[in-house]
Amino acid sequence: MSDTATSMSDAVVEGGIEDLDEAREVIPYDFEITSYGADYDVDGLVKRLDRGDIVVPTFDPEVERTESGIVGFQRRYVWSKPQADRFIESLLLGLPVPGIFLVKEPSGIHLVLDGQQRLRTLGAFYEGTLRGKQFRLETVQERFKGLAYKDLDADDRRRIDDAIIHATIVRQDTPSNDQESVYLIFERLNTGGTSLQPQEIRSALYYGRLAALLRVLNEDANWRAVYGKPSERLKDQEMILRFYAMLYYGEQYRRPMKVFLNRYMATNRNFERQREDDLRTVFSQAIAMIRTAKGDRVFRIASAVNAAVVDSVMTGVAKRLLARGKIEDAEALAQAYDELLQDPQYRDAVTSSTADEESVATRLRKAKDAFAIVP
Repeated sequence: MSDTATSMSDAVVEGGIEDLDEAREVIPYDFEITSYGADYDVDGLVKRLDRGDIVVPTFDPEVERTESGIVGFQRRYVWSKPQADRFIESLLLGLPVPGIFLVKEPSGIHLVLDGQQRLRTLGAFYEGTLRGKQFRLETVQERFKGLAYKDLDADDRRRIDDAIIHATIVRQDTPSNDQESVYLIFERLNTGGTSLQPQEIRSALYYGRLAALLRVLNEDANWRAVYGKPSERLKDQEMILRFYAMLYYGEQYRRPMKVFLNRYMATNRNFERQREDDLRTVFSQAIAMIRTAKGDRVFRIASAVNAAVVDSVMTGVAKRLLARGKIEDAEALAQAYDELLQDPQYRDAVTSSTADEESVATRLRKAKDAFAIVP
C-alpha cells in the first residue's frame, strides 16, 4: 500500500462517516500567486465591510450577503466579550494589533482568510451591537468603561478611526478558475484552535449557489435518516458534493480527492455546469429510493457510514434513474445492493486505498453495472 493510501484499519471516523482523512493529502503546487501588503485605517475597513467590498464568511445561516442572497461559511464569532473589549482598547491606546489576510477575487471583492474575529469585532463596535446586546466596553481601563463607539470623545474616536491594520492581500494569477492556491493558504493559515476541515474551507472559499444548495439538501429527511445527526464539520455536505462530482466527472477522477472536490465546487459554484433543478432532483430521488430499499442502516460496512460506499452506490443508482427513469422494484434494488457489497473487488475498493484512481474507477464501475439492470 502506498504511503497515502488508507485502509479500514486507519480510516478516520468523523461526524458519523468513515473516510480517508483528507487533511493528510498533499496538494501539488501548480499555480502562480501574487501577494502584497496594504495598510487600512479602521474607519476604512469598517466602511468596506458595510459595502460588501470585504466579505467575512460565517457559519451562521442567518447571515446573508445582501448583494446576492448567498450565505458563506467560515467560523462563528467565537471571541468572548473580554477579548473583544481588549482588542478595541488596544486600538484606542494606539497599540499595534495583528494583521489580517485577504484574498482578492476576480470580481474585486476581498474575502477574509484570517482575521475575521477582529473585523467582526470592529463592525460590531461601530454598529453598537454585539450578540444582540449593546456593545459597551467593560474589561478595559477605567476611562473607557461603559463607553460605546458613539460615546467616545472626539480624540478617542479619531484615534480608533485612524488606527492602522496591516493586510496581506493574496491573488491567484494562474489558473484563474479554481483558487487552489488560496485553499492551500487558507489551510495552512488555520493553525490556531480547532483546524478547519476541507468542506468548511470550500464553503467559505467557493461560496455561491451550489454551497447554498448543499445546505438545503443536507436537511433532506431521507438523507438525515440515513446519515444521522448533522456533522458540525460539514462532512455530510461534503458527501453530497462528492456524489455530484463522481456522478458527472468520476471517469475523469485524479487524486488527491480534496483537489477533485475543490475543482468541482469552484467550477460549478453558481451552476455553470449543471442546473440546480437537475442536481436537486437526482439527489432527492436517489436517496429516497435507496432508503426505501435498504432502510436507515444503508451505506455501512461497519458501524459508521462508509464514504466510498456512499459515493459509488449513490452514483450507480442515480445513473440508473437518469437512464431509465423511476425504479419500480425496491426488492430488486435491495438485492442488487446486497450482491454488490459481497463482491470482493468492490469491497476492496471501498475499504482500502479508497482515494486511489483504480479504487474509485472499480467501485463506480461495479455500482453502475449492479444497478443498471434493476427494473
